[in-house]
Amino acid sequence: MIKQKLAFNWASSCGGCEIAIFELGTKLVELTNKVEIIFWPAIMDYKYQDLEEMPDRSIDVAFMNGAIQNSENEHMAKLLRAKSKILVAFGSCAYTGGIPALANTTTRDEIFTNSYKDTPTTVNPEKTLPQTKFQAKEGELSIPEFYNTVKSLDQVVDVDYYVPGCPPVGEQVTKVITQFVDGLSPLPPKGSILGASDRSLCYECKRVRDERKIGRIVRTYQTIPDPQKCLLEQGIICMGPATRGGCGSVCLDANMPCRGCYGPLPKAIDQGGKMLSALSSIFDAQTEEDVQKIADSVVDPIGTFYRFSMSRSLMRRTKK
Repeated sequence: MIKQKLAFNWASSCGGCEIAIFELGTKLVELTNKVEIIFWPAIMDYKYQDLEEMPDRSIDVAFMNGAIQNSENEHMAKLLRAKSKILVAFGSCAYTGGIPALANTTTRDEIFTNSYKDTPTTVNPEKTLPQTKFQAKEGELSIPEFYNTVKSLDQVVDVDYYVPGCPPVGEQVTKVITQFVDGLSPLPPKGSILGASDRSLCYECKRVRDERKIGRIVRTYQTIPDPQKCLLEQGIICMGPATRGGCGSVCLDANMPCRGCYGPLPKAIDQGGKMLSALSSIFDAQTEEDVQKIADSVVDPIGTFYRFSMSRSLMRRTKK
């Protein structure tokens, strides 16, 4: 039996997508009868040289999570693209930029200044900043170049499929991987979103909606949400109307609002814009002043409406 060759790698991310793969549980052990994992640095002792020496297209399916934030991330993305027949953007950061892409609200210089000079706990009297190369007595040391703009995976290399989620839920991961490995059904067209719905999360939500208008926005710590009622109609921003379903409503079941990690709906050009439209439609406002008052109660609009989708938004980044 010829085993499918799989690879996993992460770029700029928290590592949660790597852990999500283990939600396969015993299924992961069973898969080893059908697959050979030939590259997975987070779990096994692989070096980049191992990947560089593999023949092109020798990997059947490669799953890459994380955004592209530095030169190392880009190098690995291009390597995996060359070595793989199928490249999958796995998780929100690879798909739409994710949390790392919120760095696009500022600049590399401002990030370095804040991180290495201005923080109260930083002791750096010489104001030293990271350098890509440094000549030490042992030889030249190098670190990746930190980019000014965070990109999604497909803004750097050609991507075949996308698996959204922060991280993708276990059931979804199982279906996606077994779909590639078992080949029980034809693969969908290139560019498809795998393991998620084409409808909004609201279609999965069991909460009651009463067509209620809201006069202000509240944050979760400011109230105790009714677990039976629509969170949005309680004045809590829930990204459900602008976000794909397929996650099983795990956040909503925990009485927490959706943050939008499964990405935009199929025909939405901009996830944040779609959510702003949905939110403004339920404003209880009669005048322009009423609208402004409700809008002003939204804390951190970019972090709220573009928490996971900044790289793929119409803005891409703020201008400085």
